[in-house]
Amino acid sequence: MRRVIAAAAALILLAACGSTEEDPGAPTTVRLGFSAWPGWFPWQVAQEQGLFAKHGVTVDLKYFDSYTDSLTALSTGNLDANSQTLNDTLSSVSGGAQQTIVLVNDNSTGNDQIIARPGIQTVADLKGRTVAVEQGTVDHYLLLLALQKAGLSEADITVKALLTDAAAAAFVAGQVDAVGAFAPFTTTALALAGSKAIATSADFPGAIPDHLVFGADFVKDHPKEVQAMVDTWFDTLAWIKDNKDAAIAIMAKKGGVSDAEYKTYDAGTSIFSHEQNIAAFTPGEAPANLDFQARSIAKFLVDAKLVDEAPPLDGLLDATFVKAVKP
Repeated sequence: MRRVIAAAAALILLAACGSTEEDPGAPTTVRLGFSAWPGWFPWQVAQEQGLFAKHGVTVDLKYFDSYTDSLTALSTGNLDANSQTLNDTLSSVSGGAQQTIVLVNDNSTGNDQIIARPGIQTVADLKGRTVAVEQGTVDHYLLLLALQKAGLSEADITVKALLTDAAAAAFVAGQVDAVGAFAPFTTTALALAGSKAIATSADFPGAIPDHLVFGADFVKDHPKEVQAMVDTWFDTLAWIKDNKDAAIAIMAKKGGVSDAEYKTYDAGTSIFSHEQNIAAFTPGEAPANLDFQARSIAKFLVDAKLVDEAPPLDGLLDATFVKAVKP
């Protein structure tokens, strides 16, 4: 992952050297990426219901089957904004990417899971076993947290590095003993008879927040578009509240699951209100404060040798846009 991010940073520099200066005040299309996660499917609702246009912003919405591809796309300048976790944003920043978090979409409160085959009852039972996970992503982080809590380390297991959809499929096929996955791929994994989640993001409150993340230069050059995106998000949440069945149908279709299956994800993804966003961006020393989580995750990434050095946190969190939202 570090090699990928380092290469991405180099590509950004090359692109910058060959680009011409644009008018910062000129309207621009926002290239927004998202992937399969319940907290990000509302973007599909926004597109289908014309809510971006309502707020005067043109959006090129790009769906990624591979979450890691979306991370790379933002780091290399092929996206202006992406839907990604705090953990993965810090990994990108540690590799040289300049990114800014402007919105909290949600907290994972159970939809990230470590799922084990029958006969494995606890995380401690994973010792000597093989676990499939998408290396360097948030479910790898969850796995490491769960191992640490159980008194184990990554050295006590064998990690099989696979993309999340492939990891879930390998688990169902009996090729590995456990899998780290996020919804909707948890549904795939739990299709194995007798399997169960032995650790989830609910065990680590506040550890996995999900965000709208922009390239830092885009935020400086196009604040009107950034504000329109944040405004659209909260308008979308209001539309979903008033049209729940229609919204679930849109999001379930995008996720490739039934409406009934999508409804089971509700408790595991806690969508943040405007008030919760304000509270999260407020500096503090509790898990609910983003600056606290950023420091904690940065230390963990270094200790776990997922990054070479702690990422710089200056300019990472920008509360300007959520504060400017009109209730």
